[in-house]
Amino acid sequence: MLTVFIATHNGAQTLPRVLAAHAQLAAPAGGWRLVIIDNGSDDDTAALAGAFADRLPLRVINAPRRGKNRALNSGLRLLDGDLAVFSDDDTLPEHDWLVRLRGAADAQPAFGVFGGRILGTWDAAPADWVRDWVDAAPVFGISDASRPDGPCDPTKVWGPNMAVRAEWFRKGHRFDERLGPNRTTTYAMGGETEFTLRLAIAAGVRCWHCADARVQHIIRPRQMTRAFVLRRAFHLGRCVRRESRQHARAGRPHVRRGAAAICAGLACGLADLAAARRAADARREFEARWRLNLWRGCLYESLRSRYTPQAPIGDAGADP
Repeated sequence: MLTVFIATHNGAQTLPRVLAAHAQLAAPAGGWRLVIIDNGSDDDTAALAGAFADRLPLRVINAPRRGKNRALNSGLRLLDGDLAVFSDDDTLPEHDWLVRLRGAADAQPAFGVFGGRILGTWDAAPADWVRDWVDAAPVFGISDASRPDGPCDPTKVWGPNMAVRAEWFRKGHRFDERLGPNRTTTYAMGGETEFTLRLAIAAGVRCWHCADARVQHIIRPRQMTRAFVLRRAFHLGRCVRRESRQHARAGRPHVRRGAAAICAGLACGLADLAAARRAADARREFEARWRLNLWRGCLYESLRSRYTPQAPIGDAGADP
């Protein structure tokens, strides 16, 4: 038995497509259940989800206090079976998704976390600048299609396609509720990778990439704007600064994101931006703005974060 968890806030635009895809899934050995956590929606999310109750092994619960990780932690009380699977309300699983994750977990008993491939499906054709200039991994959550089956770094397991052995949740591990999408526009992305990296550092949990467990992340027109893309750079900056600290505290190799690196990054970004403007080079200006926002995110995380990797994570912890 495995349990799939999806947290959603105002997911009415994509949730019917997502649940319709789940209704077409091949059942994994041992069966499965689906838990939808309505995270304070004020649209038709709950009713739309409930309409699938006769087509899915479904439970819909309410977690009104905003925050994706809070919602997931709330849903974990309904965990049934030996594997917790996580996805998003804008992610379409392929027909054999759960069969593939189940097979990987059964075939790799030495591994505790499993990730799969994340593809992109576009609701509108992307503009040339989106296709040519934007890094699809951090912006749209599209993973490296060339990554083969095998062990992988904890930071390469992403929330839309992720499974964790239930034993780690039963031992008390939870997602950090200070991270992930919430009611603010300055949130730190990467709540799932913080969790997998924490498990790897604290408990030696190993991660496995299952290339054949595939989902498609829906990319909507509102996500193909420069404002959205550049805002993602800020969220990413908070994420990479936090991951750098996690690695450093554990004595693991890492990219330095301390004060000196942040100052140098901001200075270089400003210089590149000025040069791009003088040259009227639109691509170079965009790339300079991306780097500046990333380093701004690193700075913000350095100044505001109260993140302590060694501390147990429960339902306390305010938004950063």
